[in-house]
Amino acid sequence: MVAAALAAALLMPLAAAAQPDGTDIPRRADGRPDLSGTYDTATLTPLQRPERFGDRLTLTPEEAATVEADPFALRTFFNIAPSGSDERGGNFNAEAGDPNREAPPAGGDGSAGAAGNVGGYNTFWIDRGTGVFRLDGEWRTSIITDPANGRRPPLTAEAQALAAERAALFRPNTGTAWWLIEGGLDAPGPYDDPEIRPLAERCLVGFGPVGGPPMLPALYNNLKKIVQTDDHVMILVEMVHDARIVRMNQEHAPPGIRSWLGDSIGYWEGDTLVVDTTNFTDQPALGGASRNLHVVERFTRVSPDALLYEFTVDDPTVWTAPWSGEYVWPATDARVYEYACHEANYSFQGILGGARVLEADVREAAGEER
Repeated sequence: MVAAALAAALLMPLAAAAQPDGTDIPRRADGRPDLSGTYDTATLTPLQRPERFGDRLTLTPEEAATVEADPFALRTFFNIAPSGSDERGGNFNAEAGDPNREAPPAGGDGSAGAAGNVGGYNTFWIDRGTGVFRLDGEWRTSIITDPANGRRPPLTAEAQALAAERAALFRPNTGTAWWLIEGGLDAPGPYDDPEIRPLAERCLVGFGPVGGPPMLPALYNNLKKIVQTDDHVMILVEMVHDARIVRMNQEHAPPGIRSWLGDSIGYWEGDTLVVDTTNFTDQPALGGASRNLHVVERFTRVSPDALLYEFTVDDPTVWTAPWSGEYVWPATDARVYEYACHEANYSFQGILGGARVLEADVREAAGEER
């Protein structure tokens, strides 16, 4: 029964094509489509298409039938690894936990994972959706539609060098101050200052980027709430409670005024809201992008209970060509609650303090006193 219900959810139609005259969609008093409402943007459809699909945008009827018969076939189609799977097989992190179990031993149990695998999120906290999305009756293999292979274009030479530089500072936690071991006792490290840590880790923007632009699905907290007026459109993002304000029929702010989510202005093309965003900082919410990022988004009511969200990303200093995508935002009755993250960044006492302990170990081994 559970498998049958899950299969039904996986293949539930999430969007139908809008009627040609647009009479089936809600409208405001001014005749414009009413985009207001709450949407659950979670989907198992990946942003980038698995390479084995090539230029194929949709699943075949046979593949869709396989998913219907076996919901877990999605793991094969989209390389979705079950959280917490191990040599026992299955998805053991989805099992009910013992509320009377003891805490893990100090320093962890010695198994694979940071600090002896002291534990982290299990499947209970993950909400990436129950199925792939369907558009015009076809099941999509990726959110990205252009390039034709459904994958982001290659990075520019400049962006490749910067990515390598960033990667050198972020590596798995081995329980050692590797930056001092490799660079000397006075070498700078990735934990020297809270302001050099990633924005999502500091709870300043969501990861994904769920707040965008572009606004993409993540592991959890994928709700978006749209409030629409004549002069502004506000999009409240559940994760890290980002609020994007789209100013209608306005000019962009001067180039010197910049923000993580950029400066968004909007206008209507028929029944489609077009949002143009520029003026990003050096650290946009979209990973890898630069201050030169330019995103154009399109919001279209395709039915009373769904939006079609389309976007184009252009950052010539990072990607060798623009790239575009689209996916369905189904309406939901769920409510957006406060996303507290870690208030006042209290976890940074442990992050930075732990780094100081590791550094002290290296210095002690080198003959320095603590």
